[in-house]
Amino acid sequence: MGWVDTELVLIALAAMVSPTTLSFSIFALVLSDRPKRTGIWFYLGALTATLAIGVIAAFVLGDVAASKTPSQPKTWVCIVDIVAAAVLVLVVVKFVQRPRNPERVERMVAQMGRVASSPVIAIFAAGASLANPGGYIPLALKTISETDPSAAQYVVDWVFFTLVSLLPLLAAIVLLVVAPTRARRILQRVRDWLIQNGRTIAVVIILFLAAALLRNGISGLVN
Repeated sequence: MGWVDTELVLIALAAMVSPTTLSFSIFALVLSDRPKRTGIWFYLGALTATLAIGVIAAFVLGDVAASKTPSQPKTWVCIVDIVAAAVLVLVVVKFVQRPRNPERVERMVAQMGRVASSPVIAIFAAGASLANPGGYIPLALKTISETDPSAAQYVVDWVFFTLVSLLPLLAAIVLLVVAPTRARRILQRVRDWLIQNGRTIAVVIILFLAAALLRNGISGLVN
């Protein structure tokens, strides 16, 4: 696995453990009277929106970030990597310094409570807007483009990124289908654990991602 591939994996993992996305996903299931219905449509909304972005990018962006010499990335790509690494570190510092905000959690709970009791189309739209990988999408688009992919390969890599970033929500839905009673108890515990520890896991993975981006950017400029 090359550094670019490692970078894509870290981006997907960072998107997967994003505290905000995870919280919205868990609350959508825990607060719903029909969690399977809510979860499936919430997931389909996020999946459809994210896949659509990747498919469009496969034909619009393509290999624009690819270099003819793989060991020497394009200068602008290196600069983007370094800037992205700096931004991620600043986000982490601000995130760690920010005290926990119970009122914010309450607002999220209220919002997802309304979503959970909404019509299917509203749940689908909420998934598309609240459970997608968000700010990690541009980084994933850039990283895949660096590998000089064909349109088909771009789509395959994007499907990988999408499935990994949405894996916790899919796992919860599968658990609800297989063991619904047990799943509700597990999701309640996960929600409580996430509120207490989700930030720490996200910070660690984001810092690893920042380190990978910084390494790739500096190495590319030096070579």
